[in-house]
Amino acid sequence: MLVEVLAAHVPAYTGKVVTGHRGGLPVPLILGPSCVGRVIAVAPDVFHVAPGDIVADTALLDAGGGDEILVGWVGLGGSGAGGERTDRMRAQWRDGVFAERALCAKETVVELPGADAYPDPARLAFLPWLCIAASGLHAAGPLAGRDVAVIGATGQLGGAAVLVALAEGAATVTAVGRSRAALDRLAALGPRVRTHRLTGDRATDAAGIGPVDVALDALGATPTPDATLAAYDSLRGRGTLVLVGGVRQDLAIPYGDLMHRRLTVRGSWMSDNATVSTVWRLVRSGLLDLSAVELLTVGLDGPAAALDLAERTTGLGFVALVP
Repeated sequence: MLVEVLAAHVPAYTGKVVTGHRGGLPVPLILGPSCVGRVIAVAPDVFHVAPGDIVADTALLDAGGGDEILVGWVGLGGSGAGGERTDRMRAQWRDGVFAERALCAKETVVELPGADAYPDPARLAFLPWLCIAASGLHAAGPLAGRDVAVIGATGQLGGAAVLVALAEGAATVTAVGRSRAALDRLAALGPRVRTHRLTGDRATDAAGIGPVDVALDALGATPTPDATLAAYDSLRGRGTLVLVGGVRQDLAIPYGDLMHRRLTVRGSWMSDNATVSTVWRLVRSGLLDLSAVELLTVGLDGPAAALDLAERTTGLGFVALVP
Protein backbone atom coordinates (compact mmCIF):
# COMPACT_ATOMS: atom_id res chain seq x y z
CA MET A 1 0.00 0.00 0.00
CA LEU A 2 1.07 3.60 -0.51
CA VAL A 3 1.32 5.77 2.60
CA GLU A 4 1.83 9.50 3.03
CA VAL A 5 4.41 9.76 5.81
CA LEU A 6 3.27 12.16 8.53
CA ALA A 7 6.17 11.57 10.92
CA ALA A 8 8.92 8.99 11.36
CA HIS A 9 11.08 8.39 14.41
CA VAL A 10 14.82 8.87 13.83
CA PRO A 11 16.44 6.54 16.41
CA ALA A 12 19.46 7.84 18.29
CA TYR A 13 21.73 5.23 16.70
CA THR A 14 20.75 6.01 13.09
CA GLY A 15 24.21 7.47 12.43
CA LYS A 16 25.75 4.12 13.37
CA VAL A 17 23.37 2.37 10.98
CA VAL A 18 24.42 4.70 8.15
CA THR A 19 28.11 4.02 8.77
CA GLY A 20 27.63 0.25 8.86
CA HIS A 21 28.27 -0.26 12.58
CA ARG A 22 24.93 -1.99 13.27
CA GLY A 23 24.86 -4.59 10.49
CA GLY A 24 24.56 -4.84 6.74
CA LEU A 25 21.86 -3.32 4.56
CA PRO A 26 20.71 -4.12 1.00
CA VAL A 27 21.97 -0.84 -0.46
CA PRO A 28 20.88 1.30 -2.15
CA LEU A 29 17.78 1.87 -0.08
CA ILE A 30 15.65 4.46 1.68
CA LEU A 31 16.19 4.15 5.43
CA GLY A 32 13.49 4.35 8.05
CA PRO A 33 12.15 1.69 10.43
CA SER A 34 8.71 2.99 11.37
CA CYS A 35 6.29 5.86 10.93
CA VAL A 36 2.80 7.19 11.31
CA GLY A 37 1.12 7.97 8.03
CA ARG A 38 -2.08 8.37 6.05
CA VAL A 39 -3.05 5.65 3.58
CA ILE A 40 -3.18 6.95 0.01
CA ALA A 41 -3.91 3.75 -1.93
CA VAL A 42 -4.19 0.02 -1.28
CA ALA A 43 -3.88 -3.13 -3.36
CA PRO A 44 -7.00 -5.20 -4.13
CA ASP A 45 -6.11 -7.77 -1.43
CA VAL A 46 -5.87 -5.21 1.42
CA PHE A 47 -9.01 -5.14 3.54
CA HIS A 48 -7.95 -4.01 7.05
CA VAL A 49 -7.23 -0.38 6.08
CA ALA A 50 -8.54 2.01 3.45
CA PRO A 51 -7.43 5.27 1.84
CA GLY A 52 -7.63 8.10 4.35
CA ASP A 53 -6.93 5.92 7.41
CA ILE A 54 -4.16 6.94 9.82
CA VAL A 55 -1.84 4.00 10.41
CA ALA A 56 1.34 2.99 12.17
CA ASP A 57 3.94 1.18 10.11
CA THR A 58 6.06 -1.09 12.33
CA ALA A 59 8.54 -2.24 9.64
CA LEU A 60 8.38 -5.81 10.99
CA LEU A 61 7.70 -8.20 8.12
CA ASP A 62 7.18 -11.81 9.22
CA ALA A 63 7.22 -14.63 6.66
CA GLY A 64 6.66 -17.32 9.30
CA GLY A 65 9.06 -20.00 10.44
CA GLY A 66 11.22 -17.46 12.24
CA ASP A 67 12.05 -15.44 9.12
CA GLU A 68 11.52 -11.77 9.95
CA ILE A 69 13.04 -8.57 8.63
CA LEU A 70 12.81 -4.90 9.48
CA VAL A 71 12.00 -3.09 6.26
CA GLY A 72 14.40 -0.22 5.63
CA TRP A 73 16.52 -1.07 8.65
CA VAL A 74 19.04 -3.44 10.20
CA GLY A 75 18.05 -6.45 12.26
CA LEU A 76 16.62 -9.89 11.57
CA GLY A 77 14.31 -11.98 13.70
CA GLY A 78 14.59 -15.66 14.54
CA SER A 79 18.22 -16.61 15.04
CA GLY A 80 19.32 -13.21 13.78
CA ALA A 81 21.56 -14.86 11.20
CA GLY A 82 19.18 -14.66 8.24
CA GLY A 83 19.35 -16.81 5.15
CA GLU A 84 18.20 -17.20 1.58
CA ARG A 85 14.57 -16.37 2.37
CA THR A 86 15.33 -13.23 4.38
CA ASP A 87 17.68 -12.13 1.60
CA ARG A 88 14.77 -12.36 -0.84
CA MET A 89 12.50 -10.53 1.57
CA ARG A 90 14.96 -7.68 1.92
CA ALA A 91 15.46 -7.50 -1.84
CA GLN A 92 11.70 -7.18 -2.36
CA TRP A 93 11.01 -4.87 0.59
CA ARG A 94 14.14 -2.77 1.03
CA ASP A 95 12.91 0.82 1.22
CA GLY A 96 11.85 2.37 4.53
CA VAL A 97 9.89 5.44 5.50
CA PHE A 98 12.30 8.39 5.63
CA ALA A 99 10.44 9.88 2.66
CA GLU A 100 7.34 11.86 1.73
CA ARG A 101 5.61 8.70 0.56
CA ALA A 102 6.38 5.07 1.35
CA LEU A 103 5.37 1.74 -0.14
CA CYS A 104 4.50 -0.46 2.84
CA ALA A 105 3.72 -4.16 3.12
CA LYS A 106 0.19 -4.77 4.36
CA GLU A 107 1.56 -6.95 7.19
CA THR A 108 3.51 -4.04 8.72
CA VAL A 109 0.60 -1.59 8.89
CA VAL A 110 -1.87 -1.17 11.79
CA GLU A 111 -4.83 1.19 11.76
CA LEU A 112 -5.01 3.84 14.52
CA PRO A 113 -8.76 4.57 14.87
CA GLY A 114 -9.38 8.16 15.84
CA ALA A 115 -5.81 9.28 15.19
CA ASP A 116 -7.00 11.84 12.67
CA ALA A 117 -8.22 13.87 15.67
CA TYR A 118 -4.96 13.60 17.62
CA PRO A 119 -3.71 17.18 18.08
CA ASP A 120 0.00 16.55 17.48
CA PRO A 121 0.53 13.69 14.99
CA ALA A 122 4.34 14.07 15.00
CA ARG A 123 4.35 12.76 18.58
CA LEU A 124 2.76 9.54 17.37
CA ALA A 125 6.05 8.71 15.63
CA PHE A 126 7.18 7.51 19.09
CA LEU A 127 4.36 4.95 19.15
CA PRO A 128 6.35 2.04 17.62
CA TRP A 129 9.04 2.40 20.30
CA LEU A 130 6.41 2.44 23.00
CA CYS A 131 5.13 -0.79 21.47
CA ILE A 132 8.55 -2.46 21.54
CA ALA A 133 8.80 -1.59 25.23
CA ALA A 134 5.23 -2.76 25.85
CA SER A 135 5.86 -6.13 24.18
CA GLY A 136 8.77 -6.69 26.52
CA LEU A 137 6.74 -5.76 29.58
CA HIS A 138 3.80 -7.90 28.46
CA ALA A 139 6.14 -10.90 28.30
CA ALA A 140 6.16 -10.77 32.11
CA GLY A 141 2.36 -10.81 32.38
CA PRO A 142 -0.04 -8.14 33.70
CA LEU A 143 1.69 -5.21 35.39
CA ALA A 144 -1.11 -3.83 37.55
CA GLY A 145 -0.08 -3.66 41.19
CA ARG A 146 3.39 -5.09 40.57
CA ASP A 147 6.81 -3.55 41.17
CA VAL A 148 8.69 -3.02 37.91
CA ALA A 149 12.27 -1.97 37.21
CA VAL A 150 13.55 -0.64 33.90
CA ILE A 151 17.29 -1.04 33.42
CA GLY A 152 18.57 1.52 30.95
CA ALA A 153 15.62 3.81 31.64
CA THR A 154 17.66 6.86 30.63
CA GLY A 155 17.65 5.71 26.97
CA GLN A 156 14.76 6.13 24.53
CA LEU A 157 13.54 2.55 24.76
CA GLY A 158 13.90 2.52 28.54
CA GLY A 159 12.09 5.84 28.87
CA ALA A 160 9.29 4.42 26.73
CA ALA A 161 9.09 1.40 29.06
CA VAL A 162 8.71 3.63 32.11
CA LEU A 163 5.77 5.42 30.47
CA VAL A 164 4.08 2.13 29.50
CA ALA A 165 4.55 0.56 32.94
CA LEU A 166 2.99 3.58 34.62
CA ALA A 167 0.09 3.63 32.14
CA GLU A 168 -0.59 -0.07 32.73
CA GLY A 169 -0.86 0.31 36.50
CA ALA A 170 2.50 -0.75 37.93
CA ALA A 171 2.61 -0.12 41.69
CA THR A 172 6.13 1.28 41.41
CA VAL A 173 8.55 1.75 38.53
CA THR A 174 12.24 1.89 39.37
CA ALA A 175 14.10 3.79 36.67
CA VAL A 176 17.71 2.62 36.51
CA GLY A 177 20.50 4.32 34.59
CA ARG A 178 23.64 6.42 34.77
CA SER A 179 22.51 9.94 33.90
CA ARG A 180 21.40 11.78 37.01
CA ALA A 181 19.65 14.50 34.98
CA ALA A 182 17.68 11.90 33.00
CA LEU A 183 16.74 10.03 36.18
CA ASP A 184 15.53 13.24 37.80
CA ARG A 185 13.32 13.90 34.78
CA LEU A 186 11.82 10.43 35.05
CA ALA A 187 11.22 10.90 38.78
CA ALA A 188 9.18 13.99 37.95
CA LEU A 189 6.62 11.78 36.17
CA GLY A 190 4.99 10.98 39.48
CA PRO A 191 5.24 9.47 42.95
CA ARG A 192 5.22 5.88 41.68
CA VAL A 193 8.63 6.39 40.03
CA ARG A 194 11.73 5.46 42.01
CA THR A 195 15.25 5.93 40.66
CA HIS A 196 18.57 4.17 41.06
CA ARG A 197 21.83 5.41 39.58
CA LEU A 198 24.07 2.52 38.57
CA THR A 199 27.29 2.20 40.57
CA GLY A 200 28.95 -0.65 38.67
CA ASP A 201 28.89 -2.90 41.73
CA ARG A 202 26.49 -5.79 41.19
CA ALA A 203 25.44 -6.29 44.80
CA THR A 204 24.98 -2.58 45.47
CA ASP A 205 22.95 -2.13 42.30
CA ALA A 206 20.76 -5.17 42.99
CA ALA A 207 19.90 -3.79 46.42
CA GLY A 208 19.14 -0.37 44.95
CA ILE A 209 16.94 -1.77 42.18
CA GLY A 210 14.88 -4.29 44.08
CA PRO A 211 13.08 -6.16 45.24
CA VAL A 212 10.86 -6.11 42.15
CA ASP A 213 8.52 -8.49 40.38
CA VAL A 214 9.55 -7.55 36.84
CA ALA A 215 12.86 -6.24 35.52
CA LEU A 216 13.09 -5.09 31.90
CA ASP A 217 16.61 -4.77 30.51
CA ALA A 218 16.68 -2.05 27.83
CA LEU A 219 20.40 -1.34 27.99
CA GLY A 220 22.49 -0.75 24.90
CA ALA A 221 25.95 -2.21 24.37
CA THR A 222 27.76 -2.44 27.70
CA PRO A 223 31.35 -3.40 28.62
CA THR A 224 30.16 -5.95 31.20
CA PRO A 225 26.90 -7.78 31.97
CA ASP A 226 26.93 -6.61 35.59
CA ALA A 227 23.94 -4.25 35.35
CA THR A 228 21.80 -6.94 33.72
CA LEU A 229 22.82 -9.49 36.34
CA ALA A 230 22.07 -6.97 39.09
CA ALA A 231 18.57 -6.77 37.63
CA TYR A 232 18.34 -10.57 37.82
CA ASP A 233 19.49 -10.48 41.45
CA SER A 234 16.85 -7.84 42.28
CA LEU A 235 13.92 -10.14 41.46
CA ARG A 236 11.54 -11.49 44.05
CA GLY A 237 10.62 -15.15 43.96
CA ARG A 238 8.64 -16.01 40.80
CA GLY A 239 9.83 -12.78 39.22
CA THR A 240 10.67 -12.24 35.55
CA LEU A 241 13.66 -10.70 33.79
CA VAL A 242 12.92 -9.59 30.22
CA LEU A 243 15.73 -8.86 27.78
CA VAL A 244 14.80 -6.34 25.10
CA GLY A 245 17.93 -4.20 24.70
CA GLY A 246 21.27 -4.33 22.92
CA VAL A 247 23.60 -5.97 25.47
CA ARG A 248 26.25 -8.03 23.66
CA GLN A 249 27.35 -10.06 26.67
CA ASP A 250 26.73 -13.65 27.76
CA LEU A 251 24.86 -14.02 31.05
CA ALA A 252 25.96 -16.52 33.66
CA ILE A 253 22.64 -17.50 35.26
CA PRO A 254 22.95 -19.73 38.36
CA TYR A 255 20.93 -22.87 37.68
CA GLY A 256 19.99 -23.61 41.28
CA ASP A 257 18.96 -20.05 42.06
CA LEU A 258 16.79 -19.78 38.94
CA MET A 259 15.13 -23.08 39.76
CA HIS A 260 14.53 -22.67 43.49
CA ARG A 261 13.27 -19.08 43.25
CA ARG A 262 11.10 -20.09 40.26
CA LEU A 263 12.36 -17.19 38.18
CA THR A 264 11.73 -16.61 34.48
CA VAL A 265 14.11 -15.11 31.91
CA ARG A 266 12.41 -14.02 28.69
CA GLY A 267 13.57 -12.48 25.45
CA SER A 268 11.50 -9.98 23.49
CA TRP A 269 12.16 -8.49 20.04
CA MET A 270 10.09 -5.81 18.35
CA SER A 271 6.29 -5.88 18.64
CA ASP A 272 3.20 -7.52 17.21
CA ASN A 273 0.21 -5.71 15.73
CA ALA A 274 -2.04 -6.44 18.71
CA THR A 275 0.35 -4.58 20.99
CA VAL A 276 0.28 -1.58 18.65
CA SER A 277 -3.50 -1.43 19.04
CA THR A 278 -3.23 -1.79 22.83
CA VAL A 279 -0.69 1.00 23.20
CA TRP A 280 -2.65 3.26 20.86
CA ARG A 281 -5.70 2.81 23.08
CA LEU A 282 -3.61 3.86 26.10
CA VAL A 283 -2.51 7.00 24.23
CA ARG A 284 -5.96 7.79 22.86
CA SER A 285 -7.57 7.44 26.30
CA GLY A 286 -5.00 9.71 27.94
CA LEU A 287 -3.60 7.00 30.22
CA LEU A 288 -0.30 7.35 28.38
CA ASP A 289 0.40 11.07 27.94
CA LEU A 290 2.88 11.74 25.15
CA SER A 291 3.30 15.34 26.28
CA ALA A 292 5.83 13.93 28.77
CA VAL A 293 8.14 13.22 25.82
CA GLU A 294 10.19 16.06 24.34
CA LEU A 295 9.61 16.21 20.58
CA LEU A 296 12.24 17.57 18.19
CA THR A 297 11.40 17.71 14.49
CA VAL A 298 13.59 17.68 11.39
CA GLY A 299 12.92 17.70 7.65
CA LEU A 300 14.37 15.90 4.65
CA ASP A 301 16.66 18.73 3.61
CA GLY A 302 19.38 18.33 6.25
CA PRO A 303 20.16 14.64 6.79
CA ALA A 304 23.56 15.14 8.46
CA ALA A 305 22.13 17.61 10.97
CA ALA A 306 19.19 15.28 11.61
CA LEU A 307 21.49 12.36 12.40
CA ASP A 308 23.59 14.53 14.70
CA LEU A 309 20.52 15.78 16.56
CA ALA A 310 19.17 12.24 16.92
CA GLU A 311 22.45 11.00 18.37
CA ARG A 312 22.34 13.74 21.00
CA THR A 313 18.70 13.10 21.93
CA THR A 314 17.87 10.35 24.39
CA GLY A 315 15.74 9.50 27.42
CA LEU A 316 12.33 11.17 27.34
CA GLY A 317 13.08 12.88 24.07
CA PHE A 318 13.11 11.85 20.42
CA VAL A 319 13.60 13.22 16.92
CA ALA A 320 10.77 12.91 14.42
CA LEU A 321 11.26 13.37 10.69
CA VAL A 322 8.34 15.37 9.34
CA PRO A 323 8.69 15.38 5.52
